[in-house]
Amino acid sequence: MRRRSLLALAPALLARPALAAGWPEKSLRLIVPVAAGGSQDIVARLLARHLTDALGQSVLVENMPGAGSNIGYEAAARARPDGYTLLAGSDSLSINKALFPRLGFDVTGFAPVSRSVKVPQIFVVRADNPAKSFAEWLDGARRMPAAVGTPGNGSLAHLLGEVVQSAAETRWTHAPYRGGALAVNDLLGGSLQGVMINIGAVTDHVRSGRLRGLAVSPARRTLALPDVPTLAEQGFTGIDVVGWHGLVAPPGTDPALCLRLNAEVAKLLARPDVAERVQALGMEPGPETPAELGALIQADAVRWAEVVRRARIQPD
Repeated sequence: MRRRSLLALAPALLARPALAAGWPEKSLRLIVPVAAGGSQDIVARLLARHLTDALGQSVLVENMPGAGSNIGYEAAARARPDGYTLLAGSDSLSINKALFPRLGFDVTGFAPVSRSVKVPQIFVVRADNPAKSFAEWLDGARRMPAAVGTPGNGSLAHLLGEVVQSAAETRWTHAPYRGGALAVNDLLGGSLQGVMINIGAVTDHVRSGRLRGLAVSPARRTLALPDVPTLAEQGFTGIDVVGWHGLVAPPGTDPALCLRLNAEVAKLLARPDVAERVQALGMEPGPETPAELGALIQADAVRWAEVVRRARIQPD
């Protein structure tokens, strides 16, 4: 009977080579589908340093920007699912499924590992803008055309702006930039009347008084700027938009391996010093299980597909 039991277990053991063979036995590659320096890259490097210590093997960051992150996404999608390639994912995974309908891979097919941080969005104006609330700003935008900058066409901030405009029954001129820093610079210089952007890009400006935050996108106020009211508080009920940065793996990666990595990320984010650093960047620790992240990616793909269709958004 013992021999029969061992024979019955053999196929299952052979089907899980990654963990059974003592994974990891060599360095891992972490693909970051954006340029170095932004919040997604910062979070990815933080995770890479921690996983290097936790796994006993180097986790090497490889920036692969371009094509709305699709260059990096495609490289990760085509990598062997052997546990030695990871991808720094974000909300753009779900958005790109709607924005680029002819991709050669399924962006929702990645093996989810862990959402690491939540990335709230915020609407900001210059400190000398007469509007003291988002409602006042909207009244002004209805009377006089306004230009609102975002980090790019098809970005989460852009899509959030479309949702808000529809709810407010008003329109402003969308000014997409190739990165949030350029939009913020033009807002400070007076070329824009507002910017919708991830909160970490403007936290210091708001705290210093150069910019004024009029609304944040989550259902509750943020830890970074607790004095800025939410959109829901200002009458836009049902709007709860939060971006994310985290880890996914190539399709077909062993779920047990994903759970192992998920546990290591959770340990990292539970450390007070790491939580403080994340919050200093305007983000919030937000670890989830692989199943929860997978459900989020799928739900957001449906949600943003409708916004892209209704607003007729086309990729650059």
